[in-house]
Amino acid sequence: MQQPPEKEPVRRLLAYLGAAMVATGQPVTDIEHELAEVATRLGFPDAQIAGGPTGLHVTLASGAPSTFESVKGPLRLDQAVDVRAIRAKLAQGVLSVEEGVDALLALRSKPPLYPTWLANLGWVGASVGIALILQPAWPNLAFTMLGAVFVVALFRIGQRVSLIATLLPVLAAFVLACAAFAATNAGLMEGPLRTLLAPLAVLLPGALIVTAMSELAAGAMVAGSSRLIFGGVQLLLFTLGILAASRLVPVPMDALSNVRVDHLGWWAGPLGLLLITLGIAVLEGPPLRLLPWIALVLVLAFFAQSAGQQLSGAALGSFFGAVAASLGAYLVEAINPRLPRLVVFLPAFWLLVPGSLGLVSSTQLAVNPASGPATAVGVLTVMFAIATGLLVGSAIAQSVRGALRRWSRLRGHS
Repeated sequence: MQQPPEKEPVRRLLAYLGAAMVATGQPVTDIEHELAEVATRLGFPDAQIAGGPTGLHVTLASGAPSTFESVKGPLRLDQAVDVRAIRAKLAQGVLSVEEGVDALLALRSKPPLYPTWLANLGWVGASVGIALILQPAWPNLAFTMLGAVFVVALFRIGQRVSLIATLLPVLAAFVLACAAFAATNAGLMEGPLRTLLAPLAVLLPGALIVTAMSELAAGAMVAGSSRLIFGGVQLLLFTLGILAASRLVPVPMDALSNVRVDHLGWWAGPLGLLLITLGIAVLEGPPLRLLPWIALVLVLAFFAQSAGQQLSGAALGSFFGAVAASLGAYLVEAINPRLPRLVVFLPAFWLLVPGSLGLVSSTQLAVNPASGPATAVGVLTVMFAIATGLLVGSAIAQSVRGALRRWSRLRGHS
């Protein structure tokens, strides 16, 4: 009979793996479940895991010694692919404990697939793609391109200067808002508030907020509430920068409304999706084999969201988009189990834009307090719709997958 591995290396492995999974942006409810599967496969079915946004506790049995591993920062999509592969191999028993630890320790030092200048270009391209969907007009696209170049430069400086990194939301929002308001006053473009969203989109805590809502809905109160508070503070910092700019460069009240300017026609949306996909490819470096699947999930989320918005506004559109993104990612994993569902799904958050909606709503609330109740209810409704859509899509996919497995077993016994 094969002896179970030593407890301390297993505890160390689970802590490293769990922290890496947290760094990919995965909800802690899923992390705890998937880590428990690995622990059971390694011979410790009573393992207890408590995950959070900044770290993870692991113990192999009630009352046994525990280990805490902190998260060192977010991982790129190419690194997230490796994390999913390591977890799958451990769950299948084809990777030893020592090999798993070595692979996880080497993960952080893995260099980006593309050079920094190309990643910067991808950031700008993705921002323009988002602008083609949010505010498709030539002046707005030109502003987005220049604004994205500034944001990328500020972000790279922040990687070397901690003060800039801390003030990044305020500085980026302030400078871009001053430029947007000045261009609006000069009659060069319309809809400045919505135009600001595209160059800022990569920085906005959209995925963080939706993950928080999903965790709260699934019962992870500590992780969900802490993520939601942090995401809310980030939105307030962006809002502070925009409000400061509105005082320095005053604009008419109606200029700060959520107005969509569409001068380009039907082709702007598909082109925007293509630019977002290509931007993600060089910014996050996922394997090229994943790009068609990432694009597929983006397309499904985009058209489902558009259909919902046409039927009954932003809330239904957000719900349909989230359901489509979640189901699409599960479908991809069902077609090819080697393709990680999480990595295929994460870029869809840029289309669901909960962070963008929060920034628009918080800015409008600060500028016009009389609109407070309606504005707050609107953005909360959209966020809950996205979180509910993710849960519904996941529940449908898991139910279908379970039914197919039972049918396959019945056919095997017949």
